[in-house]
Amino acid sequence: MRIDSIVLRELNIPLVQPFETSFGVTSDRRVLLVEIKAEGLTGWGECVAGEHPYYSEESIDSAWQVTVAELAPMLVAADPAHGGKCPGIFRKVRGNRMAKAALENSVWDLEAQMRGIPLAELLGGTRETIACGVSIGIQPTLERQLAEIEKELAAGYQRIKLKCRPGWDTTVFEAVRNRWPEILLSCDANSAYRLRDADHIASWDSFKLLMIEQPLWADDFYFHSMLQKRLATSICLDESIRNRRDALAALEMESCRVINIKVGRVGGFSEAIAVHNVAHERGVPVWCGGMLETGIGRAHNIALSSLENFRLPGDVSASRRYWKEDIIEPEVEVSPKGEIQVPDSPGRGFAVRADLVEKLTVRKEEVRTLAVA
Repeated sequence: MRIDSIVLRELNIPLVQPFETSFGVTSDRRVLLVEIKAEGLTGWGECVAGEHPYYSEESIDSAWQVTVAELAPMLVAADPAHGGKCPGIFRKVRGNRMAKAALENSVWDLEAQMRGIPLAELLGGTRETIACGVSIGIQPTLERQLAEIEKELAAGYQRIKLKCRPGWDTTVFEAVRNRWPEILLSCDANSAYRLRDADHIASWDSFKLLMIEQPLWADDFYFHSMLQKRLATSICLDESIRNRRDALAALEMESCRVINIKVGRVGGFSEAIAVHNVAHERGVPVWCGGMLETGIGRAHNIALSSLENFRLPGDVSASRRYWKEDIIEPEVEVSPKGEIQVPDSPGRGFAVRADLVEKLTVRKEEVRTLAVA
């Protein structure tokens, strides 16, 4: 495909309510969108990097800089045949996976439109609906935490994930299990614990959690392997899995029994599919994690979650949980059964509200084909 231009936009959007993890509290999102224009069509991508380099080394500002200076010029010069060519085009640039993913996913979106097929089909998806869980941030009080869980269960979500940290864990799990003994329950530590906490973490086996997500260091397999041997509960790795090789290493070392795939974290759809496949070959389930995306990133997560081995409810929840007004139409909705319908129209399946995007844009920059020597 011949790319005419790549437009970067920064949007500032307040969350419906603050979202707290072991990293801190997020109340507003600076969102980096990528808009690729090619052959009369427009593909959209979303960079999921945060305001600060806390979840990963990337931030929205570093992603913006490397996209404008390196990645976007490489892409417009290459005229990629399809999204799967992007990793090779970007190979000289180390890391910066979230920036790469925003561009690559836009190309996949364009290709699906050009071929007149749903993005999910282009990725190899087979599911007509996806099962949805919900991630609930740390609340000011235990009573408020229980109230949030009750609200999301009433909305139909099939799995509840609780953010946790030292001092906000066992008491919460115990209260939840006393009230809801049978719900599908998991927790996410975002690397807040250390191996010295192994006895404490092992005590959580009594709560029959579906999984404990990323309890130890963000770059670790070895100590997670040691911890997993102590636990009946499955460890799920998130931040540690950057690519297919990481997934292979983690599974060979028995560091986890579940993998969370975030398309931005691994650098785009190509690598996300590769991680999915290697886990599938070894009988290890995967699920799709969320990064407080707008509807554009959410649409991409829905398409990815339609692949066969996404066997556990993911974090792809409804637009209204996060945004007073999303930038897509229709907005993402979750059925009373806790499911999202996978779109069957060409491309991402959700129209971008260009007027609202323009209204929310606070920074904009364009890279054109003619600018490349």
